[in-house]
Amino acid sequence: MNRLDATFAKLKAKGEKALIAYIMAGDPSLQDSERLVLGLERAGADVIELGVPFSDPIADGPVIQRAAERALRSGTSLRKILAMVASLRARTQIPLVLMAYYNTIHAFGESGFCRAATGAGVDGLIVPDMPPEEAGELEAQASQTGLDIIYLLAPTSTPDRRAMVARRSRGFVYYVSLTGITGAKLTDMDGVRKNVEKIRKATAVPVAVGFGVATPSDAEQVGAIADGVIVGTAIVRRIGDHQQDARMIEQVGQFVHSLKAALAQRAAAQPS
Repeated sequence: MNRLDATFAKLKAKGEKALIAYIMAGDPSLQDSERLVLGLERAGADVIELGVPFSDPIADGPVIQRAAERALRSGTSLRKILAMVASLRARTQIPLVLMAYYNTIHAFGESGFCRAATGAGVDGLIVPDMPPEEAGELEAQASQTGLDIIYLLAPTSTPDRRAMVARRSRGFVYYVSLTGITGAKLTDMDGVRKNVEKIRKATAVPVAVGFGVATPSDAEQVGAIADGVIVGTAIVRRIGDHQQDARMIEQVGQFVHSLKAALAQRAAAQPS
């Protein structure tokens, strides 16, 4: 059982939900990102999603776009991120998932990337601009090395597509809670509930919900619906706000702790 599967299984056995915290690798530096991963794990994050900076991040809102710009200015590259992951593996076994646009993987080479990623200790991969219909070769290479490909579903996904993505996703299914970019506000919780229920009928793989989760209250509500809650923009905004602060790790960790506490409160309130 890999780290992602083991984490979701452990949380499920305790009646808990996964907090998946997104940061942009290299924002404001790779050294800071390494410290952030360890700090957010201490604060309660169960999985860390590492964004790979890219010059044209079509799925991301302005907060994460600015984080990508800061990371690129600091000299961050995919190879340097993998070296950071390898360094982290001497100190933590928290599941690490890369979110990378396909161009960066193509430039690296699919086969070489999958081998290097798993060799460094990466557990999963999200490629937001690669539809499953075109991911056959990458999926095959990932399967050979044990790298989980995590696909996305949206409110507009058709039943056929929902079934196909649910069948092919490994680690978890990433349900994008709204039709928009990262940082938009989540308003249709009833719609999220209905679509997560539909996905669950098609797969036993955990379902995690992202986009629009910005507060502990949001996390608590989504945690009542899904197996995992993904928080990105709200964390990245705090990194940007405190990037010149010597207490940045502590400040961001306090926010992540509040998210995890809200999930724990929801779990405690559930009937046994």
